[in-house]
Amino acid sequence: MAIDKVTLQILANHCRAAAENMAYTLYRTAHSTFVKETEDFTIQVLDAAGHTVGVPMDLGATWYPGLNYGKAIAMLEDYRPGDIAFTNDPYSGFLSTHVPDLHMWKPIFHDGKLVCFVSGHIHNTDMGGAVPASLSRALTEVHQEGIRFRPSFLYREGVLNQQLLDVMLLNVRKPEQNLGDLKAFVGALNTGERKLREMIARFGTETLVQGLSDLQDYAEHQAREILRSIPNGDYFFSDFADEDGPDGHPARLAVTLRIRGDAAELDFTGSDPQLTSSLNVPTGGNPRHTLMLVGVYYVLFSLNPNLMLNYGLTRPFTCILPEGTVVNPSFPAAVGMRSLTCARLRSLMFGVFGLAMPERMPAAPAGSSSIVNVMTHDDRTGEAMIAAINPVVGGGGGMPHGDGTDGSGADAAYLKNTPIEITEAEVPIRFRHYGLASGTGGAGRWRGGLATKMEFEAFTPNTRITARNRDRCRFRAWGILGGGPGAPSRMLLNPGRPDERVLNNVDTFSANPGDIVSITSPGGGGRGDPLEREPARVLRDVVCGYVTREAAEADYGVVIRDEAVDAVATEILRGRRREGTIRRHFGFGPEREAFERIWDADAYGALTEILAALPVHWRHFVKRRLMEAVTEEGGGAAAVRAAWDRLFASLPQLRAIAARRRAAE
Repeated sequence: MAIDKVTLQILANHCRAAAENMAYTLYRTAHSTFVKETEDFTIQVLDAAGHTVGVPMDLGATWYPGLNYGKAIAMLEDYRPGDIAFTNDPYSGFLSTHVPDLHMWKPIFHDGKLVCFVSGHIHNTDMGGAVPASLSRALTEVHQEGIRFRPSFLYREGVLNQQLLDVMLLNVRKPEQNLGDLKAFVGALNTGERKLREMIARFGTETLVQGLSDLQDYAEHQAREILRSIPNGDYFFSDFADEDGPDGHPARLAVTLRIRGDAAELDFTGSDPQLTSSLNVPTGGNPRHTLMLVGVYYVLFSLNPNLMLNYGLTRPFTCILPEGTVVNPSFPAAVGMRSLTCARLRSLMFGVFGLAMPERMPAAPAGSSSIVNVMTHDDRTGEAMIAAINPVVGGGGGMPHGDGTDGSGADAAYLKNTPIEITEAEVPIRFRHYGLASGTGGAGRWRGGLATKMEFEAFTPNTRITARNRDRCRFRAWGILGGGPGAPSRMLLNPGRPDERVLNNVDTFSANPGDIVSITSPGGGGRGDPLEREPARVLRDVVCGYVTREAAEADYGVVIRDEAVDAVATEILRGRRREGTIRRHFGFGPEREAFERIWDADAYGALTEILAALPVHWRHFVKRRLMEAVTEEGGGAAAVRAAWDRLFASLPQLRAIAARRRAAE
């Protein structure tokens, strides 16, 4: 029997408060900088089936309101009071989506009946594996990404499985960090249990269980109401990561959004094949996997800030995830850098919804958050150490009624800045610069958010640095409705010196005493015609250092003399610029436009058809060979098929596979 709306709202507030209490406990007691400062963790209240019902609003990552623990929970039997289960294996229930993410869940019983769970995850700074911090796009299989645990009981009726914990701590680089975060996490789950027991005492078991179901029904209703406000139709959009592996070709993500009344289908056919790098997103083909819908959550919440954030939001959506592709890889594909691909998936959602309802959508956010980890030797203590020092996050896209957020905007705003004093106290480096990067936001009626620039100096030999999620050095954050793209990202070693090295998307390298690492994130895309931006706003941007005087004239048509707008010269210049100007729906930038003159929609259609017919382990190899062969503009599908015919003729292995398939048919 459905609960009345007043009680349901009160219950929703209690669920959120319980989640926030858990999150605050974890935030205040964690050991690693990445959890206690950057806040890369989640906390959830789950129903008895493992569906997320309550999440905090102000603490932790914002990816997971639609998370379903059900498959992982079902991999264990005979839950008892005091149990705490955990997993970090991306292929066990497809809950943890890369090895550093340790998920734990604790059952809540009342009168011998399982009522619900409390759960969450922490991103461990390191879980062992081939590189410090465990993650690099260069890794080729999940075995290289650190020690993995299938769903197991860490605590059984309140008793710690010390042997299991010892195995974990033996295989990580800084076990005291992992142990400290783990203890904080257990404390958070115990806090959650206490809060849920208070709710049971207040509302009763039956009301609580029914309420957890009704809250999901209400979220589903809200999502369907939003979908009904979007015109029915089929909308296609694609976006690119710079590389499908070290020094590779672009990695394409594509989606067709089909809106039909209050339901939507997201078809990812046309996305790249499963990669031999670690950019794959492990979904198990789940049609409502939360990683595929993160961008959707942002869209829905932006359109209705009163949205209930829980699993019910996923019900109106169905994702088609072709097997053996980057969005549904087969074991043992590496998946550690799935966060880079997920950033592109979010911009993919913003783009396709920007076609469906352009008047309500912003331009692309930066879409690249460099998470920088340093492993070195601390001469002050004599110990080796590893720590996350700061996320380098770019600006938000220009919005329908305002500029994009500078520095840490839009879909990456949950990654908090770590004060440089804390980082310098923990790691033997010195910051030389940390702030906004001038001139990096895309031009538009509403300017894209500025990028962040960070520079630091190393002090010890062989300081090993990982900078995961490096991207947008080639393909920029796009503008919309006449807006321009944001500036690309850059990473340099020793900028301006004779030994300068351009690193850009390299994500693991070493620095020595005196070396300077400089990272600039991408800027957000602009929204609307830059010639429609008020000259006074442009002048303010120039005075504040957000836009250069030259860019004010070149991009915005605003002439500034003696620290003031020359109104007459501005009107003349803007009049000339408007004549014959064609404003495109998306402003992708010259790099993507040049690439798509070769690899247009027809060429990608032929490539997708060819790859889908191949065994999974051949697909990435064939994709790269065809991209190397097709370099002329305008060749389209015919050029791709001709290149395939030549490649097929040169590979007897593929011919043998084709012959066996024909015989089987």
